[in-house]
Amino acid sequence: MILAHNYQLPEVQDVADFVGDSLELSLEARRSNESLIVFCGVYFMAEVAAILSGKRVLMPVPLAGCPLAAMAGPEALAEARLEHPNAAVVTYINSTAELKAVSDWICTSANALRVVEAVPEEEILFLPDQGLGSWVAEQTRKKIRLWPGFCPTHFRLLPVDIQRARREHPEALVLVHPECRPEVRCLSDQVLGTGGMLRFAHHDAAAEFIIGTEEGLLHRLRKENPGKRFHLASPLLVCPNMKMTDLASLTRCLAEESGQVTVPPQWEAGARRALERMMAIR
Repeated sequence: MILAHNYQLPEVQDVADFVGDSLELSLEARRSNESLIVFCGVYFMAEVAAILSGKRVLMPVPLAGCPLAAMAGPEALAEARLEHPNAAVVTYINSTAELKAVSDWICTSANALRVVEAVPEEEILFLPDQGLGSWVAEQTRKKIRLWPGFCPTHFRLLPVDIQRARREHPEALVLVHPECRPEVRCLSDQVLGTGGMLRFAHHDAAAEFIIGTEEGLLHRLRKENPGKRFHLASPLLVCPNMKMTDLASLTRCLAEESGQVTVPPQWEAGARRALERMMAIR
C-alpha cells in the first residue's frame, strides 16, 4: 500500500492508495490487509505507522525529516520534568518516536484540546510546537507550559500576508493551521488542521477560500471541490522536506524495497502506550 501525506507533490498524491494527515495514514496502515507500506511523508510519520501497524514500512526518502520534530528531545524533556514535577507531558504527534516514548500523552492538531482536557493534571508541558500549544492555551483553563519549538513553514505566514490575501480575494474565507503564529490565527475565519480544512471547505457554502497551510493541500482541495476556488495565503508556505519524495524516488523504493523505517524496541513500547492512550479518548 502506498500512503501519501496531504503535503506531498500532486503527482505523488495521485498515485497513492490513500492520502491523508499523519494519523489518518498510520491508522490506514494498521487497518489494511497489505503487509508492506510505502510511506510518502516525513520520518516521524512513518515511525508512527510502523509502531501502530506492526508492518514493514518503507520511505522513498528516509532523509525527509521534520525541523519541528527535531526541536525537542528526551534529555531536555527530562530537565523540564524536574522543573515542573506536577505537570503531565502532552506531545504533539509531530515529534520523534524517542520523544513519544517518554511522553505521557500524544495529540494531533485536531484533538489537542480534547486530549489536554482529558488529562487529569491541571498543569501541562506541551511540546514541541508553541503554535499549537498557544492555540490550546487560549481555550483551556489549564496551565499550559509552552516549548519553544515551531514549524518553520507555518511560522513564515505573517499577518501582512493574510491582510494582502483578503484585499485580493475579499469574498474568500481564511482557513489557517493551528501551528501558525497567534497573530495570524486571530485574523482567520477558521483554525483547522488539514483534515478539518478539507471537511470545512467541502461542506461550507462559501465558494472561495484562502488557505494558510503547506501548499500541497491545495491539490486535494481543488481535486475534491472542482466548483470552488482556493488561494495560498503566502508563496512561502512550502515545506522542502515534504517535497523530497517524487515519482523517481517512489519508483526506486518500490523496485528495491529500500528505505525501511525501524523503531528501536526501547522506544516502540513507550511510544505505542502514549499513542494508544490518545486514541482511547472519545
